[in-house]
Amino acid sequence: MKPIINKDSAESTKVQHGEHFEATMTHLASAVGASTIGANITTVPPGKAAFPLHHHYANEEHFYVLSGTGKVRIGEDVFDIRPGDYVFNAPGGPEHAHQMINTGSEDLVYLAISTKQVPEVVGYPDSHKTGVRIKPTFEDDARFLIEDANKNTVTYWDGEDGAEVVKVLKGR
Repeated sequence: MKPIINKDSAESTKVQHGEHFEATMTHLASAVGASTIGANITTVPPGKAAFPLHHHYANEEHFYVLSGTGKVRIGEDVFDIRPGDYVFNAPGGPEHAHQMINTGSEDLVYLAISTKQVPEVVGYPDSHKTGVRIKPTFEDDARFLIEDANKNTVTYWDGEDGAEVVKVLKGR
């Protein structure tokens, strides 16, 4: 396997849910054989968030904004982000929950880097869910076993209505 790849020849995955979540991830690290660190370029269209607000108990994530502008929710706080900004999210509880939202008029593009420890427990504060990742992949059958606050098994997108994304877009 060649240890170098150009983003233009890397595979991409699009995620989309409802009217508030959408992103395209261009996979870099997996394409060159990396197994303990993940890296992708995430592109988020205007007015969208890539993923629900979430926090990791095992993995840390790093983001470097390449282009576009937006906001990042971290815990209860919301910060402006722009090209050149570097964002670090440590593993931990809800105070480390994070979400990138494109509040600008052009695509928000960032490099996302993370550790890939499994099993991984992930909390979703907006929808009151907890998930467990059993493999470091994105296939639906390997990704998460999720329970809501009532211990019901739910899917990744259940309860994710984007209401908090809308608040950020409207200036909270």
